[in-house]
Parts: sequence; structure tokens; C-alpha cells
Amino acid sequence: MDARTYDTASGAVRYWVDHAGPDAPWLVFLPGLTADHTLFDAQMSYFCGKANCLLWDAPAHGASRPYPLDFSMDDLARILHAILQAEGASAPVLVGQSLGGYVAQAFIDLYPGETAAFVSIDSAPLKRKYYPRWEVAALRHTKWMYLAIPWRLLRVWGPAGAAQTERGRAGMRTFMADYTKREYCDLAAHGYRMLADAVESDRSYDIDCPALLLCGEHDHAGDVKPFNRKWAAGEGIPLVWVPGAGHNANVDCPSFVNHQIEWFCTEALAYARLLQV
Repeated sequence: MDARTYDTASGAVRYWVDHAGPDAPWLVFLPGLTADHTLFDAQMSYFCGKANCLLWDAPAHGASRPYPLDFSMDDLARILHAILQAEGASAPVLVGQSLGGYVAQAFIDLYPGETAAFVSIDSAPLKRKYYPRWEVAALRHTKWMYLAIPWRLLRVWGPAGAAQTERGRAGMRTFMADYTKREYCDLAAHGYRMLADAVESDRSYDIDCPALLLCGEHDHAGDVKPFNRKWAAGEGIPLVWVPGAGHNANVDCPSFVNHQIEWFCTEALAYARLLQV
């Protein structure tokens, strides 16, 4: 993989690219809140050489630090769009885990017709109609809850809540070890406020490309499982439960997730080509 940098007015955003060839599709991997690009190591190992792959450390995450916590969900989508344009990556398949799934939806909303397909992994919809008022309000008040928990306990509870397997929990421990407690709490709280803002903007977008929802059958992060059920029913999107997996399903059960992504992309891109005939 080639490491790249995209400079914004606020700081540098790091991302990585692997080229399979001009005729290969683009897979764009978007990690979740507080995670870095290594969340998708198993996907990169599988798809590199089969597709053009791009993944990033979102602003204020991983190697994309320091970066001020003043960006919105739409700002992340705009930065991603600029990076894809710089790389000549047209008609991407956006694969977003948790926060990455929200960024993908903001991208689809802001740039209609530009996404070939969307795979959500343990994420949830951005449409306001799916959220009770109390839940949106609660998203704005997580900072002091996080700060009140001793860092030693956060570093135990975070991995346990994110993954079912030791591989998944070890990855989460590595992410958390890269932050100070204050940095981690500030970033997590900003992410939840950013989600609340995005939901309350009451966007009326529709996902205008083939989509697939993947969710760990043991995902206990908030109400992700109920959200996915409502999302699938409300938008007519297929939902696949990832066996034995928690919130970081692509790490807990990489082989299953990789094959789901591969099968879905093959079907979605074949359908898109049919429409062009």
C-alpha cells in the first residue's frame, strides 16, 4: 500500500491506496469512531490485488493527528470526496464501519449518483425518523460520562464492548493505547455530538445505490441491532447478521464479512453495468 497525505486548512489527513488496475472497482474503507485504518487489515489483505483499495485515518484519528475537533459529518464527507477526486477514484464502493457508515451516508447525500454501492458494517441510519428524541439528546451528553470512568476501566470496557473475539479486543486495546484518556474522551464525545447534529439536520436523502447492511449478531453497542432491523425494514435494504461477531464484525469474523462484501459488490456492479447498456 502507498501512504498518502491530503492537506486541509485544519491539518493533514493520512490515507493509504493500493492499485489493482484501471478496470478494477474502487473499494473505500471507512473505520469507526476512535479506530484507525488497521481496523480493516483483514479486508485489505483479502481485497488488495482484486480491487483498487483506499482507506483512511479520519481527521483526529490515528495518524491524522493533531486535528481540531471542529468538523461535522458533512465536513468528513467533503474531505473524503476531495481525496477520491485527487486519486481519480470514481464510482466507489463505500464500506463504512460504525462512524464510517454515517460518513458514507453523508457522502451519498451530498454527492448523489457518485457512489456505486454502500456496505454498512455495524452502523445505523442518519434519517431523523429512526431516532427517538431522547436518544438524540443523549448523544450530546456523553463527555462527562466518559471522563467519570477511570481510564483503567475504560480500557477494559471499550474492547469488551466492541468485539467478541480476542483478536477484535486486542485491536481495540491497541487503538485506545494510542490516546490519552482526555484525548479519547474528547474524540468520542465529539463523534456522538457530530452524529446528533447530522441526525437533527433532518436530511431527506435516499441511498441511491445498491446497499447491504452487515451487523454482528452479538453487537451490544447502543441500539445498533434494533436500528439495523428498522433500517432494513424501512428502506428495503438487505440485512445480514454476522455470526459470532460484535460491533467490530469485520475484525471478529473477517472471512464471512469479506465474502459478503465480495459477493455483494459483484452483484451490485454487474447490475450497474446492465443499466448502462
